[in-house]
Amino acid sequence: MTLAIFDLDGTLLSGDSDYNWGQFLVEKGLVDTQTYQAANDKFFAQYQSGTLDIHEYLAFSLAPLTQFSSTELTKLHKTFMAEKVQPMMQEKATDLIKHHKNQGHYLLMITATNQFVTGPIGDALGMDHIIAPVPEVVEDRYTGKIVGVPSFHEGKVIRLNQWLKETGYSMEGSYFYSDSRNDLPLLELVTHPIAVDADETLAEIAKERGWQHISLRN
Repeated sequence: MTLAIFDLDGTLLSGDSDYNWGQFLVEKGLVDTQTYQAANDKFFAQYQSGTLDIHEYLAFSLAPLTQFSSTELTKLHKTFMAEKVQPMMQEKATDLIKHHKNQGHYLLMITATNQFVTGPIGDALGMDHIIAPVPEVVEDRYTGKIVGVPSFHEGKVIRLNQWLKETGYSMEGSYFYSDSRNDLPLLELVTHPIAVDADETLAEIAKERGWQHISLRN
């Protein structure tokens, strides 16, 4: 079965779910507004410039999860989906996913945004499987720590190779859609690398290498 692999933020979504989760926490007054806002902006700028330390960022982004019960977090996420995620969903992205599904392809989302944030989004988009950083949970509470390798930059390739070994799927004929220079290691691995509304660096690389560059903006 052919793999159709998708990045999430800036690719299938018109914005960044991780950054917007932080904004959501700020707007709801669930974190120290000024301090958290400044840090969220700083990390997002680092991500865009390709200089993000993923472990430092995950420590920051997972810390608020430790303050709430699973029931409270589920309720918060439903509100987040309605207020922040739904406006970022794109009709062309939905059509692209349907196109691959109709061809019998396996829909795989690989994202650097943690599984708490992205799991429900992937389900809403109809993904067959999601690879994301896995937050540690002990006795039904998030600890603020991460389990295993974060799926960021070359970590996406590591996590994908682990999954391929576990499932027996092949990269033959595979597709990968991404907007970010951070995903270059995985773009170089697939049969069909496709830039989507790419950042300046990825757009230039795609042009140099003759990769397809499309837009999913509505």
